[in-house]
Amino acid sequence: MKNISHAFSNRSVLNDVSIDVESGKVACLLGPSGCGKTTLLRIAAGLEPLQAGEVTVGDRLLAQAGKLDTPPEDRNIGLMFQDYALFPHLDVESNIAFGVDPGMSERRQWISGALDRMSLSGYATRYPHELSGGQQQRVALLRALAPDPSILLLDEPFSGLDVTLRAQVREQTLELLRETGRTALMVTHDPEEAMFMSDTLLVMNEGRLVQSGHPVDVYRHPVNTFVANLFGDTNALRGQCVEAGRVETPFGTFAAKGVTAGTTVDVIIRAEGFRALTDGDTASNTATVQVTTAYPIGRSSHLRLVLEKGHGAPLHARFPGVFIPAPGSELQIAVDPDQVFIFPTNA
Repeated sequence: MKNISHAFSNRSVLNDVSIDVESGKVACLLGPSGCGKTTLLRIAAGLEPLQAGEVTVGDRLLAQAGKLDTPPEDRNIGLMFQDYALFPHLDVESNIAFGVDPGMSERRQWISGALDRMSLSGYATRYPHELSGGQQQRVALLRALAPDPSILLLDEPFSGLDVTLRAQVREQTLELLRETGRTALMVTHDPEEAMFMSDTLLVMNEGRLVQSGHPVDVYRHPVNTFVANLFGDTNALRGQCVEAGRVETPFGTFAAKGVTAGTTVDVIIRAEGFRALTDGDTASNTATVQVTTAYPIGRSSHLRLVLEKGHGAPLHARFPGVFIPAPGSELQIAVDPDQVFIFPTNA
């Protein structure tokens, strides 16, 4: 998709967005609600008329503003809707085979094998209302894949599932995409889901592509405060660049590449960037804090802390396992420099 812009009633929702999904890979569009992710997906599928830019799959030009707009049914693109949109009057096998030419015997055979692979072989003659949410999701996925599309588009496909089932179905979906070598573009607002599913992560905000790259690279090297904040709780401290490339904070001095002396900066520290020191531990970038609240949240514990002498806003910290120090107690904590991101204020 190249130089895509789009507006509804003179309200711009996409601004010169260009994305490239590598063949056989999964790319995820990640961003908050209303940032333009689903509109971009609908333009790719041909469900929204192209206003500016062009859409290409391989060497085939599908749409070009003012010149060409291939109908959705002729694009060879599979689309899986957020609400699954299964046909209630058709059984599972008929739902999956709906878009398959009756003469395509090899695809009919593929459906049979796919039902077995996705643990649905015993449900072929059941109707959608007889299935669980996870089973409906898998049927919708197989229906989108059955016609052998050149690319699969998925619009928040796991949002309707509970946490445990979401993880299970997400893994099954990724395994099937890998197994079939399918190229896929998926929309999500869940950063954990995007990190798990994608080969390429595409971060969007306010109709623009903000950052793209391998998920680990985007997580480790966010380009601005917005991207850093996407991946969970953060703490923002105001700092001063005391010399070129060095910023002073209550936790000591941190490197700030490219920041000039005298610049006011925002220091973003992820909640998981703190480590509690025990007796005898030594570390750099430390400070003494007081515990305000502490509570377990499953595989980790969330603490609210204040710096000595009430310096700045409360801090939110996440520690692995069950770690519940008493309110009012003091901790010596260290900050992992790899979980600290520094940007000029208002940049």
